[in-house]
Amino acid sequence: MEGGNTKTGRKIVVAVDESRESMHALFWCLSNLVSPTSNSTLVLLYVRPPPPVYSPFDAAGYMFSGDAISTMEKYGKDLVNSVMQRAEAVYRNFNVKVERVVGRGEAKDVICNTVEKLDADILVMGSHGYGFLKRAILGSVSDHCAKHVKCPVVIVKHPEEN
Repeated sequence: MEGGNTKTGRKIVVAVDESRESMHALFWCLSNLVSPTSNSTLVLLYVRPPPPVYSPFDAAGYMFSGDAISTMEKYGKDLVNSVMQRAEAVYRNFNVKVERVVGRGEAKDVICNTVEKLDADILVMGSHGYGFLKRAILGSVSDHCAKHVKCPVVIVKHPEEN
């Protein structure tokens, strides 16, 4: 089947993170791709970084406590909740069905795999506006996804980005 089906409406995946660019992309998507009469499903996708590989010892040879590790995990969960609450503030006034998906791993891989698994009709992402050098060194998640997913990809620039 080529991207969602007309009986259930379009499935639009929006990659969200802590950035203002991703929240702008979500707002743009709601304003331009979702109509009040559409039967679209908006899938908010947040990707947690891959879990660090813990050694029971730090560089100085001291043991990591279980408390330190659980504190880091709690911080990760709090971050997910914070991002989803910010996203809810954006979509609250729109009449749209919303699903929340949280993945874990390298963002570019998780986003591409999730879009394929969900058989999404479109992927919407914010642009962080990295310059050429930073993008060349770090790579661009949106560039990677645009080249590897089968559905159309919309990369939304923030109005303040040059």
